[in-house]
Amino acid sequence: MTANRVLLLNIVGLTPRLLAHAPRLRALASDGWQAQLDTVLPAVTCSVQSTMLTGRPPREHGIVGNGWYFRDLGEVYLWRQHNRLVQGEKVWETARRADPGYRAANVCWWYAMGASTDWTITPRPVYHADGRKSPDCYARPPALHDELTAELGAFPLFNYWGPTASLRSSEWVVAASRRLLPDADLTLAYVPHLDYDLQRHGPDSPQALAAVRDVDRTVAPLLDDAQARGATVVVVSEYGITPASRPVDVNRMLRTSGLLEVYTQEGMEYLDPWTSRAFAVADHQVAHVYVADPADVGAVAKLCRDLPGVDLVLDREAQADYGIDHERAGELVLVAEQGAWFTYYYWLDDTCAPDFARGVDIHRKPGYDPAELFLDPADPRAKARAALGLVKKKLGLRYTMNVVPTDGRWVQGTHGRLPDDPADGPVLLCSDPGTRRDRIAAADVRDLVLEQARVPGAT
Repeated sequence: MTANRVLLLNIVGLTPRLLAHAPRLRALASDGWQAQLDTVLPAVTCSVQSTMLTGRPPREHGIVGNGWYFRDLGEVYLWRQHNRLVQGEKVWETARRADPGYRAANVCWWYAMGASTDWTITPRPVYHADGRKSPDCYARPPALHDELTAELGAFPLFNYWGPTASLRSSEWVVAASRRLLPDADLTLAYVPHLDYDLQRHGPDSPQALAAVRDVDRTVAPLLDDAQARGATVVVVSEYGITPASRPVDVNRMLRTSGLLEVYTQEGMEYLDPWTSRAFAVADHQVAHVYVADPADVGAVAKLCRDLPGVDLVLDREAQADYGIDHERAGELVLVAEQGAWFTYYYWLDDTCAPDFARGVDIHRKPGYDPAELFLDPADPRAKARAALGLVKKKLGLRYTMNVVPTDGRWVQGTHGRLPDDPADGPVLLCSDPGTRRDRIAAADVRDLVLEQARVPGAT
């Protein structure tokens, strides 16, 4: 059996409205087709990607956000990496049941560690014993790491996220994907660039439109390679980014209501999930509220409904209507109003904020922090401190990048709720005109990939 090659290219943040500024991608859609992509709640990276790859909603695959409260550990964790967290068979595994020789490559789709793909590349810093962090990636087979870094340079981790996030990381991903494309039956590639300036400056900003043109130019060689090899190209996005104007401090509300507790070390306050009666794991426009005592759920729900900026408060029964009623979800799931988004902030005085609040620390913060994309605009010394930190890093010294603002007012773009206008929601493009449709659910992307792969008996 000979499978048809498929390139599944994830250009996060791409929407029908932005597609107008991407001539190469528009040409692909013109030769093939374009469809409205109905995403899932929450419309965030880990949840949507897991739905696309398993064909299941979050209630079945268990990825209820980019992170959640691990009740058995008593800890909030975002951006875990192990593939076993995703419950359900992945699309390449389905294809392999029909064709055991089916080969898949994953370049930076999430939950890559321990995945059964034949080739894997995912961000993975070096955590030095003295506390330093160096940019790097995990690659499998192991020899692939040195081959890629020798050819492309070290994985540009600090251009992948944070104040210096830039096109360079997407260029590296595209180059690595081009290298693996000839050998794989299915190539997954994740291009992050639109996330950056659309959140920093808003989706209607000049910077956002420039980012679209940059991404279009960057992915063009990969699209050309796929076309030259007769591969079918499926381009997806996970969500659309819409204007942000109102940060909503749900944890501060829970704290002033006497429900959230903190503990203090060296003058810094830390969320205490073990003793809190209620706290929220904020994730863009969705927040999971974990309530320790079932008797408190009704009262906490009322407090959340009364909080300005909250659109929906979903208990377990209402979560079922959105396919998110998994045991990992909070007792309540909040959805923000259009233009609003949830901060993770729980301290009431900035002088009591933990030191990680002012740095890029995606694993220690008990919620997503889009302010990590900024050097604090209110601090004229932020750039100088960042430069000094880089000097210390080059000298092999320990350093802290305490340059991130602890104020959500700078964030201009957000996502997570289901789109109010399809023009600002995710989109799917396919190079094969014979499978044309006008609308497709995120859960049906898996079946579209199998259809394009043309592996007999793969369902």
